[in-house]
Amino acid sequence: MREITYAQALAEALDEEMARNPTVFVLGEDVGPYGGVYKATAGLYKKYGDLRVLDTPISESAIVGTALGAAIAGMRPIPEIMFSDLLALAMDQIANQVAKARYMSGGNVKVPLVIRTNIGARGSMAAQHSQSVHAWFLNVPGIKIVLPSSPYEAKGLLKTCIRDDDPVLFLEHKLLYPQSGPVPEHEYTIPLGQARIVREGADVTLIAFSLMVQKAEAAARRLAEDGIEAEVIDPRSLTPLDFETIARSVSKTGRAVVVDEGCLTGGITAEIAARISSECFNWLDAPVARVGALDAPVPFSPPLEKAMIPDEYRIVAATKSVL
Repeated sequence: MREITYAQALAEALDEEMARNPTVFVLGEDVGPYGGVYKATAGLYKKYGDLRVLDTPISESAIVGTALGAAIAGMRPIPEIMFSDLLALAMDQIANQVAKARYMSGGNVKVPLVIRTNIGARGSMAAQHSQSVHAWFLNVPGIKIVLPSSPYEAKGLLKTCIRDDDPVLFLEHKLLYPQSGPVPEHEYTIPLGQARIVREGADVTLIAFSLMVQKAEAAARRLAEDGIEAEVIDPRSLTPLDFETIARSVSKTGRAVVVDEGCLTGGITAEIAARISSECFNWLDAPVARVGALDAPVPFSPPLEKAMIPDEYRIVAATKSVL
């Protein structure tokens, strides 16, 4: 199977869906001739023109608000927010309008839009461009949250999200854009709410999102050297969450470690750990462990940034603590 980068997989998904459906269009800062800050819209402007690939002013609220109006009017917009940190500038549009319009209209209004943005520390981008903010939206019913972990996942999940009639927050990790992986040339989609078992194991369950899936895989390989077989699960989407697959794994292993790059306090690791503790209590042989970023702004200093973000060694330590 051919290999392409994560960014190329995203651009390919956008291209295929724009060709398939004339109501699909892209808008955002530098998405046009420049091809996006991480080149995830490369080539689209030349092929589809400025009516379907719109460069916008630097106003996140205007970008999301425009997309909302277009979605209600029957289009399928894909607004790109250059950094997820800047979602705060469009929070009223997202939390009070995009996520609620279908509910408040009794289902008469659909909002089929996909907000693409990126998360994670990339290397000295500091406190305002390095956050993983997806936990903010756990308290916003009505919006789906998707975190693809590889080029294959990125293409298949994005195509599914574009075809969905509900709004989706599609979160890409900055460090994944240049990474290559196998992606089929034929048409395929990946359903939301269906987790992927990345590695099978019988001793402990590792649940990880986005780039942390790779960190969990690396930790599982290190644990295997000590005779510990870890099962690694990539839920793919946070909302909807395939908790059935997680529960089935925990019932087998009796132990769980939840890993995410977001802050530990109030993060998604807390929510998933709480559900495991509540719904899988009879199967647990140890408390659920959590691995996340330290509760601090992301520092500019490379050594401090590295110390703050979860890595395979912290995952290994957390896993051994529940064993």
